[in-house]
Amino acid sequence: MEQVARARWAVAAVFATHGAASGSFATRVPWIREHLVLSPGWLGFALVFMTAGSLAAMPLAAGLTHRLGPRATLRWLALLCFAGLALPALAPSLGWLCGALFVYGCGLGLLDVAMNEQGVKVEERYGRSVMSSLHGMWSVGALAGGAVGALAAHFESDARVHLALTAPVLAVAALVAASWVLGSAARPHGEPAKRPPHFALPSRGALAIGAVGLCGVFAEGASMDWSGIYLRDVTGAAPGLAASAYTAFACTMAAARLAGDALVARFGAVRTVRTGGVLAALGAGLVVVARTPGLAVAGFALVGVGIAVVVPLCFAAAGRLGGAAPGQAIAGVATLAYAAGLAAPAVVGWIAETTSLSASFAVVTTLALGLVLGAGRLGAGQHARTAARAVPEPEARQSAPEEQS
Repeated sequence: MEQVARARWAVAAVFATHGAASGSFATRVPWIREHLVLSPGWLGFALVFMTAGSLAAMPLAAGLTHRLGPRATLRWLALLCFAGLALPALAPSLGWLCGALFVYGCGLGLLDVAMNEQGVKVEERYGRSVMSSLHGMWSVGALAGGAVGALAAHFESDARVHLALTAPVLAVAALVAASWVLGSAARPHGEPAKRPPHFALPSRGALAIGAVGLCGVFAEGASMDWSGIYLRDVTGAAPGLAASAYTAFACTMAAARLAGDALVARFGAVRTVRTGGVLAALGAGLVVVARTPGLAVAGFALVGVGIAVVVPLCFAAAGRLGGAAPGQAIAGVATLAYAAGLAAPAVVGWIAETTSLSASFAVVTTLALGLVLGAGRLGAGQHARTAARAVPEPEARQSAPEEQS
């Protein structure tokens, strides 16, 4: 059990570095826009390439893990991800920026699937929920990376220097942590592991779980990208107060994720997500009717609490659904759910353009209620595998022969 506990902290560190990369990059997007003199429309066009890279690369992660093993896969993908972090600030033109963001997005997506697959394995060995706290560490990393990036931006540091220094620090941390994650389980009687297909459409079960994740990620994307604008345009808040909406959302989501495993252990995944869906719907509804900054900030904070555990529990459910190849099911769920992250800002903007920003968040309220209806999908296979997860595997099966030190 000591090895499993060590692996849990190791994969938590990988989650934190992934989050720190995302937080660091987000704070330097204004510098990149000013450096290349891009209009908001062209900047938005370029950022689509980052999400496109993630979505294109995610289905490849399961094959890489099968071929290289979990530890080597995490090491190589960490190098790709954090090397990609430094590229966008170095781009001399819009075309190069699009290519750099695509490469960075590929690294983010591949590492995302690989670390979640490792998280599912750790959860299996623990016999209880740990995915929420792992994603909580991602949120902590994002807040830390964002804080450092904000300081660098405040002192007008060149983003090329900031990201070039940040990338190797995160890479070294991830490489060290990857040495302690769980290796591949040995097959009985020398039976070779079945190679996952290079590309496969998600199963019906994965699509259902992905639809639940889509509801949560849409609410997350809408709140992250539009909360400040909502406070400015609808409630008339000053710029500093408007920025506090995102801070409240991010902080409550991080705190809820860190506490999420205890809630899941007590109430189960289905009840936890249903309750979260109700809270998120109440929060989004509060945003819709808010005409004062304080009420809107409270609404966004409540949305953060409500959707916090959705994505972690979707990945955990996908891992149970995937059987011997959890990475394939996780990739299918991630691709569908994260596609909502790409669609959310555009959909909210389009609805706001044709009706109002308040009407846009009525859609978020509806999708939050979708969490209440779809939460039952996250309990699939949970009870059937509880006993198996709780029984420790023999030491000989903890790592594949090629990964033993």
